[in-house]
Formats: sequence, structure tokens, C-alpha cells
Amino acid sequence: MILKTYIFIIFTTLFLHWETSETKSQGDIGRASLPPRGWNSYDSFCWTITEEEFLQNAELVAQRLKPHGYEYVVVDFLWYRKKTIGAYTDSYGFDVFDEWGRMVPDPGRWPSSQGGKGFSEVAGKVHSMGLKFGIHVMSGLSLQAFNANTLILDTTTGKAYEEAGRQWRAQDIGIKERTCAWMKNGFMSVNTKLGAGRAFLRSLYQQYADWGVDFVKLDCVFGDDLDLDEIIVVSEVLNELSRPIIYSLSPGTNAKPIIAKEVSGLVNMYRVTGDDWDTWEDVSAHFNVARDCIAANLVGVKGLKGKSWPDLDMLPLGWLTEAGSNDGPHRYCRLNLDEQRTQVTLWSMVRSPLIFGGDMRKLDDATFSLLTNPTLLEINWFSSNNMEFHYVTGSLSLSGKHSLSNHTEDKEKINVLETRVLALRSCKDVKANGWSTKVLDNNVEKVCWEENSNKCKAPFCLNKREALSASEGEMVYQHQNLGRLHLVVTERTELCFGASSNRKLTANEISRGSFSRCRSHANQMWENYNGTLMNSYSGLCAIMDFVRASSGGIRSWLATGRRGEIYLAFFNLNNQVTKMSAKISDITNAIHATSSKCSGTEVWSGTNLGAIKDSISMPVNAHGCALFVLNCT
Repeated sequence: MILKTYIFIIFTTLFLHWETSETKSQGDIGRASLPPRGWNSYDSFCWTITEEEFLQNAELVAQRLKPHGYEYVVVDFLWYRKKTIGAYTDSYGFDVFDEWGRMVPDPGRWPSSQGGKGFSEVAGKVHSMGLKFGIHVMSGLSLQAFNANTLILDTTTGKAYEEAGRQWRAQDIGIKERTCAWMKNGFMSVNTKLGAGRAFLRSLYQQYADWGVDFVKLDCVFGDDLDLDEIIVVSEVLNELSRPIIYSLSPGTNAKPIIAKEVSGLVNMYRVTGDDWDTWEDVSAHFNVARDCIAANLVGVKGLKGKSWPDLDMLPLGWLTEAGSNDGPHRYCRLNLDEQRTQVTLWSMVRSPLIFGGDMRKLDDATFSLLTNPTLLEINWFSSNNMEFHYVTGSLSLSGKHSLSNHTEDKEKINVLETRVLALRSCKDVKANGWSTKVLDNNVEKVCWEENSNKCKAPFCLNKREALSASEGEMVYQHQNLGRLHLVVTERTELCFGASSNRKLTANEISRGSFSRCRSHANQMWENYNGTLMNSYSGLCAIMDFVRASSGGIRSWLATGRRGEIYLAFFNLNNQVTKMSAKISDITNAIHATSSKCSGTEVWSGTNLGAIKDSISMPVNAHGCALFVLNCT
């Protein structure tokens, strides 16, 4: 027994040394050469985390997760907001900023920031733990700084930015009609076409670099909130800084591959869904998104001074809080163990960044085991040929009756819903060119979506109305409003159609437009030309689409390992146990292997499959998964 233990220790030590050496060589290639791993405060603290709480979590990440490749610890949003009566996620008047309109940590929650030190002391402590420090930032300029009309810093001179013989201020660059759709009291876009607008963004990221920041998560610029101009300018600034900083985008509501391809080369990771929380509906919503990212060859492609990775969002496991809460962690994850295994297995098979969101101070053994499972971590970093595998079958009863496959579903057993929604797509999408203008007898103009597939059905139409002019001071660039439209249901209504939601959506929620009081916000402004209907807030085009949502079914994923092994995952999205099967010949054909003699094990049950003859079969629990490691010779 002593000899076996000694041999195991030697083997483990050699393996970890070899893996660390490989990881180091990968890291030398460039930024995010492997999918980033780390911890983020949002799922457990929302916005309320303090310096003491953050450093306690960082110390535990260093002790327990760093040996498994988790290296980033990230403070999520509103670290500059005072935690006092009346403050919440979209409150106004509680944020701390400097003379240049830049957010600085709330000294009440972050006492080491006093005296203009920002996050420099916190970053130094994180670095001393062998970790890297990250922060969440919102897009553009805060409404408070805009109203204060602060000067803009020119980092090249250390003085106020001057151009055309004058100093420039916040109200010269802020676009107030383009505030973040789901945080209207928080932040607005800046005009990046102005030298002063670019100088402001440069001053922000130079300050982050001066603090010692290694990772920035930029929010409200992607998906339905797309602001490609700011994404590009920030990428250019980070490219010029001497300090390497990982560049992440969030959230990614409605982020289709055609949009993702526009940003993948500019950043290092980017969200491709709304916020993921601990519900089965959120987990299951990621399967189609993951499939589309892989099919579009978006995983691990060239990014900002390194690689970029589609991000399925944080892992909301362990001890958590609620979305938008003013309270810290107070409850356990609502996913059962099968659902948690499904989530971490899918994230690993897709090679998504792995960012844990639970409170490290109450990290339980089951969650720790999931986060550090060696097979999942090996797949996440070093697998290749990752793909959705279509040749899997299943039966909803163990007797083999009621069979189905992941591409030919038994509709009597799987609840499939189709919802007609107004969705946003890239204007480069050929489907976007489907709108026409109709003029009625009373000279009222309508814009209508023509249904090519159903000529008998009345088209979806909205009345066109010239966009409201803003009162002086409400809109800085009033000329931008010219030629833009409001869309209303009837001629006399005062409710206008907006494209993006006025709240953050979760991963399973369908992005759709909504009607609200007409105002001068770009979210309610549209441009209609050449058969398209472009939203002024995101620059994306509207289409009428059918969203197909299935509450069940089976899925499977396949990948190959760096030592020749094959990884096969079965996922049961049904609400009951399903026996799932796949033929060895189909598996080897999918990865262009010649052998049909395989043996292997199943990770979660520890089952040794021995020599596998023709196929692999296993009952999989409701919402659960099976993960096989196969060796074929």
C-alpha cells in the first residue's frame, strides 16, 4: 500500500510539472493562448463586494484553484458606487469619479483606494498571490460625469485635452440619446469620431494599466447593445499599452456568429448569450449557441495579440446571490448535481473560458470537484476537433421504445415551441432585406415585413413617424436624428417600438423588441432603406424570425485529445432518464479515424467499459450527461 502511494505521488508530481511546462509555453505564444480561467464576484456579490471580501476570495483562489489553471480574479460592476440608502444597480448620484470623469473605487468599500491610489494596492496584493487582477467596466461615459461636464485628460501631456483652440469636456463627447438600454441612469456612448472622444477612452485604459489591471470586462457594447466603434477604439488603445491586458466583452444577447466574427479579432473573449444563472432553462439554452460557435470556426482564432474565445458566461455554482441584488451571497446553487455536471461538461467541450462565480469562502467539496476535474480541464485547454456529434440515438424508456435522435425528434415526447419575434441581426445578413414601405390613403406610411413563405398571411407592419426632436440639452448631436424614424402600432399612439430590452436578459430569454413611451433614445430610432430596417442604437437590422425552443431532446459532443484519446459526451435534455447510444463506427468516422477497436471509461460513474464491440450505450439521468474517454487502436 505504501509503495502504491509512493508511485502515485511520483506520477502526479511529474504530470503536474509536465502540464505546467506546457501551459507556460502556451502562455508565451500570446494573450489568452488558452481559454482563460478564474473567478468573478458577480454571481455571489452582485455589485456590493468590499475590498476585504474580494481579497479573502482571491487568497482562496490562489490556494485552491490556481494549481488547476485558474489565474484571474475579477471585480465585477459598480465598484465605484457607494453602498448607501437609495443606491442600487441603476440608481443615479452615488458614483465616485475623478476630475477627468473617470470612475474610481468607492473608498467606503475599497479603503486602500484613498489618496488617488485606485486599485493599485489591491492589484499588488493579487499579484503577490501569483494571480492576475481584473475589473468590470461599463461602456463610454457616466451620466454623472456628463452632467458634471468634467474636463477630458490628454494622457500625452497630462493636462486637459485641447483641440481647435479650446479645452474639451464630457458634454462635447457624450451621446446622451445612446445610454445603455438596460442602465439608463448609468452610462452613455462617446463619440469616437472626435479626437476628444478617443482621448477619453485612452485615459480610462491608461489608468487601468497604471493600477496594474490584467483583465477588463467591457459591458454594454456587444450583442443587442453593439457599439463596434468603441470596441475598435478600446482594442487599439490596449494594443498600444505596454501592459498586456486581456480584453473581454459582455453580455452577448443575440450575438450570432456573423456579429461575433466582426469582433473576434479585436478581443480575447466575448459573451455569446445573456446572463447565465442557475436555472436549467439557462443551461439548456447554451446548446444551440455552442453548436453555432463551433460550426462558424470561432473557437481559439486570432484575437488581440493572441487568441479569442466565445464565452458561455460564468459558472453560477456554490454559494450565490440574486441578479440585481443589494445583498451578498445567501443561498446555494439551484441546479442539481446532474445539471451542474452537464454545464461544466458542455463548457469544457466547447472550450469556453471557465470563470467561477460562487463565494470561495463557502466552496463545498462537490463544487470544488467539478471545477477541478482533471478530464474536464484537459478537454477545456488541450482538446481539438470539437464538434456537435449528430449520430446519437436514445429511448425515453429503458425498454428501448419511444426512440429518438438529436436530429429526428419524437414530437410526441418533446415539447417544441415556435415563437415569432422581431430579432436583430447583422445588416450584412441576407435575411435582413425583407422590409417594404406602404403608403395608405391618408398619407400614413407603414413599414412591413413581407412573408415570402406565406402569401396569404397579412404582413407584420408598423406605422412610420418622424422621430421626436429632443429638447435642448437632452440630445447633444441633434443632427444625428435627421432622417430617423419612430415606429408605432397606430398613427395616434404614444408608444414607440424599441429594439433592445430595458433590462438585462438571462441566457434563456428570447430577445425581442418592446413598446414604451416615445422618447429620443437611439433604441427607438430606425432607418429604413434598401429593404432594411436598421436600429440606431446598435446598428443592427431587424428581421421577423421564428425562434424554435425545445424543452427536451438529446445532444452529443465529440472531441479528440492531445494523446490520441477520444472524448464523447451524451447530454439528456429530457425530463426523464433516457438511454443513449452511439456506434463506434460513426464516432471514428466523424474524426476521420480508421480504427474500430475501442476501450474506455465513463468519467462521472467511473465505469470501465472494457473492450467496446459495436456501440456505446448508457442510461443518462434527466438533465444529466455522460462523459466517455475512449482509446481506439
